[in-house]
Amino acid sequence: MARDIGIDLGTANVLINLSGKGIVLNEPSVVAVDTNTDKVVAVGTDAYEMVGRTPGNIRVIRPLKNGVIADFDITEEMLSYFIEKLNVKGFMSKPNILICAPTGITSIEQKAIIQAAEKSGGGQVYLDFEPKVAAVGAGLDIFKPQGNMVIDIGGGTTDIAILSMGEIVTSRSLQWAGDAMSRAIISYIKNEKNLLIGQRTAEQIKIQIGAAFKPDPDKSMTVRGRDIVDGLPKQITITAPEIQVALQDGLMSIVAATKEVLEQTPPELSADIIDRGIMLTGGGALLRNMDSLITYYLQVPVLTADDPLEAVALGTGILLQNIEQHTKKR
Repeated sequence: MARDIGIDLGTANVLINLSGKGIVLNEPSVVAVDTNTDKVVAVGTDAYEMVGRTPGNIRVIRPLKNGVIADFDITEEMLSYFIEKLNVKGFMSKPNILICAPTGITSIEQKAIIQAAEKSGGGQVYLDFEPKVAAVGAGLDIFKPQGNMVIDIGGGTTDIAILSMGEIVTSRSLQWAGDAMSRAIISYIKNEKNLLIGQRTAEQIKIQIGAAFKPDPDKSMTVRGRDIVDGLPKQITITAPEIQVALQDGLMSIVAATKEVLEQTPPELSADIIDRGIMLTGGGALLRNMDSLITYYLQVPVLTADDPLEAVALGTGILLQNIEQHTKKR
């Protein structure tokens, strides 16, 4: 018997949940390709190690952009590699696959995701939306007639949704999330400090000293990069308040979109959300004081999931147990 598979196909990371085993894979959504031969040379963690450090003939590709497939063939190869690695296919049967997508994607993009999963070795392929699956993974009972609100801040998209009776009532999907935070940090350091840094350095800055609200003025970090003026290697010190300034505009767009979703919500469900709070999931939920920022501007309690990075993948595992309730989206 093939085991059922839940896939959180993220812009930054792919997580796979295997029925009966839990989360068995968590690797970056990155593929390295030799441009001379068009052959894949590394996938996942091995490919991520090469980011910014490859010779001219090796191209490191992130096949997903803003939560959707930007390069179909590479996505298919990446999924096939990960599924092959798990060795889950039965002798005669193919596993059911539940795969997650942002709320804002088109039906064509939905088809592309389903097709990639089918081609990588799936049997029945089901598609569900990230905030719904994240809510289930964060422990919310979304199947009752009551309002639940989730903000899922991933790598490529921030998905904001109100759920009731197992369905999305209102939602918004923003293309400002973890990757955009890193780009904002790169841009700020280039403009304010005349220093060019890479994506991996920006990620480290975000993790070590990044804060969404009330940054610690004593937190700082030494950053190395290339001086824009003379082109030589240089190191500078950057502080947590400076990084908060770099992220400010984007963070306020998440606050504004959350406010918009709340304004479109039926009053009974709004009352539930004031009682129950908003649940934060996704890697962006780990940015310091993200919950405080939203509470401050919207006056609604905000909770962070116990394991925000794995919430979507955990949710796929729970939903796979009742997979027949899902409709196959073609």
